[in-house]
Amino acid sequence: MAAEFLSKAPTVVLIVEDDALLRMCAAEIVEEAGFAVIEAADADAAMALLESRSDIALLLTDIDMPGSMNGLKLAHAVRGRWPPIKILVVSGQVRPLPSELPRDSCFLAKPYQTATLVEELRTLAAPLGHAYREPSNVH
Repeated sequence: MAAEFLSKAPTVVLIVEDDALLRMCAAEIVEEAGFAVIEAADADAAMALLESRSDIALLLTDIDMPGSMNGLKLAHAVRGRWPPIKILVVSGQVRPLPSELPRDSCFLAKPYQTATLVEELRTLAAPLGHAYREPSNVH
């Protein structure tokens, strides 16, 4: 069973964060948790990636970003165009009401604990049957 688990490609997470340092930190956490990561600095870049790739399974997006839409609008756009993609919305400034989030999405307040972020992503990925490497250093 372990060989079958490891033979699957890791789940791809699209991280959308305009702050380069925060994006790098989030990417490192997500990669160390065994997911594959692609990054975008704003919603416009994220939409371009989503339109060009079919392997994105999870979206991790900040709310407060420059560009044509914020992360909450991006989350709603993704839910409408790519319903299977699981969505985790994060923010250190905005606390959206559950009714403001797209259906079947989650919210995590910043600053978040590494373990909490990893747990949320794994919970979202579990029903998809996607794989992630089980690292020894994420607690």
